[in-house]
Amino acid sequence: MAKSDKQKTSALKEKDGIKAPDALSSVSAKAIKSRRQKQPSVNDLVKGITNGDITALSRAITLIESTNPKHTEKANKIITACLPYANDSIRVGITGVPGVGKSTFIEALGKHLTNTNKKVAVLAVDPSSSLSKGSILGDKTRMEDLVKIKNAFIRPSPSGDSLGGVARKTRETIILCEAAGFDTILIETVGVGQSETAVHSMVDFFLLLKLAGAGDELQGIKRGIIEMADAIVINKADGENVKAAKSAKLEFNRALHLYPEKASGWTPKTTLCSALHNEGISEIWDMISNYMSETTSSNYFETHRTEQNKFWLLQTIEERLKSNFYNKPKIKSELQQQIELIESGKTTPFAAAEYLLGL
Repeated sequence: MAKSDKQKTSALKEKDGIKAPDALSSVSAKAIKSRRQKQPSVNDLVKGITNGDITALSRAITLIESTNPKHTEKANKIITACLPYANDSIRVGITGVPGVGKSTFIEALGKHLTNTNKKVAVLAVDPSSSLSKGSILGDKTRMEDLVKIKNAFIRPSPSGDSLGGVARKTRETIILCEAAGFDTILIETVGVGQSETAVHSMVDFFLLLKLAGAGDELQGIKRGIIEMADAIVINKADGENVKAAKSAKLEFNRALHLYPEKASGWTPKTTLCSALHNEGISEIWDMISNYMSETTSSNYFETHRTEQNKFWLLQTIEERLKSNFYNKPKIKSELQQQIELIESGKTTPFAAAEYLLGL
């Protein structure tokens, strides 16, 4: 068989592809590309946010979370423009060990609030993979009812490596959510490590979720977290757990009396709930509302917000100085040399630090 005949009959011969339909003409493709490339301006996003446009809000938050310097510059302009519309909300931090039922509790509380015509934003800091840097972002899946409600907005964010960076981005996101008209901000922490301290520094009310009879996985930092809590809520107080939950409530009440009085003058409360069966949720919100009334009338609420702003000023300066230092080309090269000198025993960590800071 001739070579040309083999080519004609071979199963490996490449066939002509399917011709693109007219709908995907070069003109249409250019139009689609143009729409994709066109990004909304700062003014467009600010106008959208202040009009309650969720798409504009989501886009602005994405700019905040980006590490691209151009995006950061744009995000800063948006935040500055939104500031006059912010601060009119109550910010509630919610923490607890994994498995305590944070997502179920937040969904139950969020549904209760939206039923009373409140606009609720849930900012959930999700654990990130230390290898891929990807985020589980499971909260939208777990809160499948709340995510469908018009007056609710759920934004999971990857926690990443830098707690300070995550906290700063979360705080800036709060400003945008408030500018979009959300009057209640619920911030869920990862529930492990020191993220509770960062969240406590940006909320008005700090709620600790506990389980009865489950032991205390946070034994090492239990005192610090309980000391920060404005309320301890024992979740899953249903069925056979009711007796154990009531017993745990008594124990926590006794423990709370051992702590010094809070600057707010508020006495932390312990209560029970079953988020799964929607029991005790309205009572918890009544308690938070009472806290707001008491701290507002005593002027503590406003003073506390001002102190938080001062704290974040200093935190932001520290983060920026640290970032600028490590991004200097000379530091990048010299740092590795100093590490090698430390490994070979030719210098000390303190001498190396002194040298690098003097560059």
